[in-house]
Amino acid sequence: MCRDTYEKRRPLPYAPENDQDRKFLNHAIANSRRALEDGGKKPFGAVLVVGGEVVGDGVNSVVELNDPTAHAEVMALRDAGRRLGRYSFGDGVLYASSEPCPMCLVACYWAGIPRVVYGATTHDAAANGHEDLRFYRDVALPGAERRLVDEVSVDGAPRSAAVDVLAAWAAAQPGPVEPKF
Repeated sequence: MCRDTYEKRRPLPYAPENDQDRKFLNHAIANSRRALEDGGKKPFGAVLVVGGEVVGDGVNSVVELNDPTAHAEVMALRDAGRRLGRYSFGDGVLYASSEPCPMCLVACYWAGIPRVVYGATTHDAAANGHEDLRFYRDVALPGAERRLVDEVSVDGAPRSAAVDVLAAWAAAQPGPVEPKF
């Protein structure tokens, strides 16, 4: 799908122009520039802000750490978790130099972050050789139609054993667990 068609179908949710958004987005972009100038790092940066203060800083550290999950957004979340001693940030805003990839966006979901503000779009990243847009398109497909990873669900005893572990966790919770279908 070409960029014009995509943007007509789904308008980008631009953040309101305000000094706080500009300040923290500029911080995230400065992190991306620092990563670029550090050599060997991909040019992505992020910050997590709670109560008007940066509580997590991140740059892409995939190559440096040999960790495919060490994206700037994830690194900012890890930094905030260490600093604040928690993993949930329902009171935070994540600022990223570029639109988060699917993994980083879902990490924001898991962290309960209610707002993400970014500079460059996935189309901008794709135009500069990054695969985020391709990944977004693939994960949007039903499992059997995905092309980038061969996903296999095993039935029988392995599935039963895995479900038993999930059920044991649910049974150990202090209150009833609500299904999330």
